[in-house]
Amino acid sequence: MSFDSIQFLIFFPVVTVLYFATPAALRWALLLVASCVFYMAFVPIYILILGATIVVDYFAGLAIAEAAGRRRRAFLLLSLVANLGTLAVFKYYNFFIENVTGALDLMHLHVSLPLLGMALPIGLSFHTFQAMSYTIEVYRGNQAPERHFGIYALYVMFYPQLVAGPIERPQQLLPQFYARHDFNYENVRNGLQQMAWGFFKKCVVADRLAVGVNTVFQNHRDFQGPQFILATLLFAVQIYSDFSGYTDIALGSAKVMGFDLMRNFNNPYFAANITEFWQRWHISLSTWFRDYVFMPLIWTWRRGPIMPTRSNPRPLLRMSLFITITMLLCGLWHGASWNYVVWGGIQGVALAVHRVWTIFKPSYSWMKRPAGGFLGNLSSHALTLGVVLLSLIFFRAHTTADALYVMSHLFSGLGSFLKNCLRSGVISQTVGAMGFYREEFIFSMAAAAFMFAVEFLNERVNLRLRFERSHVVLRWAAYYVLIGVTVFYGSHSVTQQFIYFQF
Repeated sequence: MSFDSIQFLIFFPVVTVLYFATPAALRWALLLVASCVFYMAFVPIYILILGATIVVDYFAGLAIAEAAGRRRRAFLLLSLVANLGTLAVFKYYNFFIENVTGALDLMHLHVSLPLLGMALPIGLSFHTFQAMSYTIEVYRGNQAPERHFGIYALYVMFYPQLVAGPIERPQQLLPQFYARHDFNYENVRNGLQQMAWGFFKKCVVADRLAVGVNTVFQNHRDFQGPQFILATLLFAVQIYSDFSGYTDIALGSAKVMGFDLMRNFNNPYFAANITEFWQRWHISLSTWFRDYVFMPLIWTWRRGPIMPTRSNPRPLLRMSLFITITMLLCGLWHGASWNYVVWGGIQGVALAVHRVWTIFKPSYSWMKRPAGGFLGNLSSHALTLGVVLLSLIFFRAHTTADALYVMSHLFSGLGSFLKNCLRSGVISQTVGAMGFYREEFIFSMAAAAFMFAVEFLNERVNLRLRFERSHVVLRWAAYYVLIGVTVFYGSHSVTQQFIYFQF
């Protein structure tokens, strides 16, 4: 069941009303049943896969807490193998077989290996990582094993964040299922506001921009540099508004019932460097890879000091390697395709280079002057955004070959376009070839600008608090306008699923 579907618009209020009407001791059961219904609305049979991993991890958590030494490590390994094995079979088996077959073909060894014809269970990567965080935290002694099977199953299956996160830690979410959440007007108001904002971002911004992005990347050989540049810029806006819109709906729907989920986005495109970008983008995933992949690599292979400094740069090479490995795995997590791996590699190299720069950057006096400081800050933002945009070409393209084609033709036809762009109709023809009507394109750009302006101002002047203190007539007028624009001007195509559903 997708958040932007008619079914969810019925499901959500019904479940919420039943939640507050149900005795507190039984609410976990209601939420678990509702979460099962929510998940089975996609492919019902896949609930069995989710149920099997829940059973394994539940008993593994209990066994880890009771065992010691190697037996404790063995139970953790059992849990990790069960989760990663499930992920490997459904998400990476065909990718592995296709690459092995291709390698054998290059050696003139023609072997036919069977492929699986099963679709990827929706949200598999997300709830697999959330389940693994539970057993890892139990193993580390940071979380007591959950002995209530139903509560643990709800931790994995909680419907607001089941399909595309945020990936919650057990310390954050499990205690909330034991807390009593009575009806609270502020929670309901704030939750519905966040949901409405998420629907606006998804339906009005993301899905409208998807028209041009899909047209260019699905027919890339029919276009030139100006359309490639514009499509890449639009995709950056689309994927942010799509995924952060999903997160807003998830956080808002949980907030209505009194649950607090972690923030997953914090104005990432305003980041001053690539490290800061990953502290702002998909925060629950970036912190997951930091805590469960990067840091274990650092501690396992430590030789002397862990963190490099200007006076002792020896650990720098090792740290840069582990950063790159972590981001390569992050890319592979996103999809079983080499273009995702390349995307992760670009991010990893950029993060490693930034780490080197922060340690050895020169302290020129001109950088301390106001003008120089402003130019340095501007160039840092521009460089960060440039790296993100170029890597997104690999993220959006269907194959690595398609991405390389787009990269190699980014400037084709750009000179003639810039020369003639002021002529009447040139820009309209450019966006028209991408599938946009002129008025539709202007509206989409205005909606995107409005979205970024609101989120930027909210970080600096607490726009939301000021809005809540404004006159009731102004607030309700804003509600009606936002809902009206989303309903009447949003794109409601059933083919535009949330982008991260495929992961």
